[in-house]
Amino acid sequence: MTLDEPLQNSIVAALGQREVAAFDLVYARFHRKLYSFLCRMTGRRDVAEDLSQELWYRFAKSVVQFESEAEVSAWLYTVARNLTHSHQRWLRIHFDRLWQIFQSSDRTAASQFELIATNEAEGEVEYALAALRPADREVLLLVAVDGFTPAHAARVLNIRPDAFRQRLTRARARFETKLRIPRSQAALGETP
Repeated sequence: MTLDEPLQNSIVAALGQREVAAFDLVYARFHRKLYSFLCRMTGRRDVAEDLSQELWYRFAKSVVQFESEAEVSAWLYTVARNLTHSHQRWLRIHFDRLWQIFQSSDRTAASQFELIATNEAEGEVEYALAALRPADREVLLLVAVDGFTPAHAARVLNIRPDAFRQRLTRARARFETKLRIPRSQAALGETP
């Protein structure tokens, strides 16, 4: 969905007036992409659904004044990223619970990624993406999946554009390394 500039400006202005229709248009434009981002960052649909609900709740109750649609998307992705990081911190703090979850649902998480992939190549890409550190995963998702420019993604991460480009280069290299190791060898701890 591409909005022309006058429509973008009217939506941003309507958000400032807290109009429900403007919220609905922003939700329709970004919900699927943000949910996908959260799924890939957390590796779990149930967690992504919870974080997505929290994201939209925060958006609805905020009184942030935006000047452009780029600012709206940057704000949404920044909140999504922060929610993901908060969730990951919570998991580290509650390691005993995490251990129980992994013991009972390790195969479930793997099968969720298999369900997303419609063919083997997509499955390998999803597996390699999931094997990355969250910091690498988020830069790749912002640029490759969600279509952000490096400058826009740098704003989401609150870093300088040149620092983002360095992170992106390193993340791409790590991704390519993960992609070269077939899942069957990676599960056995083997490297080619």
